[in-house]
Amino acid sequence: MTHLNTTNIPSHSLKGRIILITGASAGIGKSAALYCAEQGATVILLGRNLKKLEAVYDAIEASNEAINALEAEKRPQPAIYELNLKTASEQDYKALSQVISTEFGRLDGLLHNASELGQLGPLEHTSASSWQEIIQVNLTAPFLLTRALLPLLHQSANGRILFTSSSVGRQGRAYWGAYAASKAGIENLMQTLAGELEASRIKVNSFNPGATRTAMRAAAYPAEDPTQVKSPDSLAPVYGYLLSEQSPWHGEQLSWGPL
Repeated sequence: MTHLNTTNIPSHSLKGRIILITGASAGIGKSAALYCAEQGATVILLGRNLKKLEAVYDAIEASNEAINALEAEKRPQPAIYELNLKTASEQDYKALSQVISTEFGRLDGLLHNASELGQLGPLEHTSASSWQEIIQVNLTAPFLLTRALLPLLHQSANGRILFTSSSVGRQGRAYWGAYAASKAGIENLMQTLAGELEASRIKVNSFNPGATRTAMRAAAYPAEDPTQVKSPDSLAPVYGYLLSEQSPWHGEQLSWGPL
């Protein structure tokens, strides 16, 4: 297993790349989106909360304006796509693919970041509806989204698909129920897809960011001091590198390592 952090990733470029990020309105997704945009990528912000997506969009545009005033070549404008992974249908994913095809003609990177924690507790007390909702958001939606966007990723010279994983997806843990099962499914989905795309130009990996200061982390560990946990911004360069054409791995379970 390869451990990554900001001290062991080489220089990389995202200039000209088109990258879609799910869960881009907050936390890791937001930080990754801001970083990728700063590095010259066209970022497609996908999420269910339009107001929050617009705030990220505005932050990218404000940064672009500052940079454009200093550089001759202008930074690309981001895009927003509102989609609720809890309720999205196959047709919704096909519609998204068509929009990206019409607007950009290809997709260079896909970051699966959106995730639902659910209520932690014993499996015997987990309702069927809660189980199904977590599996829908964390596993079924990434499958359907990836399937819909694969034709566009094949149009890229160096396509990258990155699944955000978790330690409980690599080793089950009591009381983490549907969330752990969904992340274990993500690892298997990544490995299966990597095998099927072995001969293609697309590289597929998973990345476990470890303990990070997000709303999900606070919900899972309410007594934890958030100042003792790394910020999402510290992960952004790693996510950016894994979505760049310089990233060499394929079919790997990557993890955040200590500084």
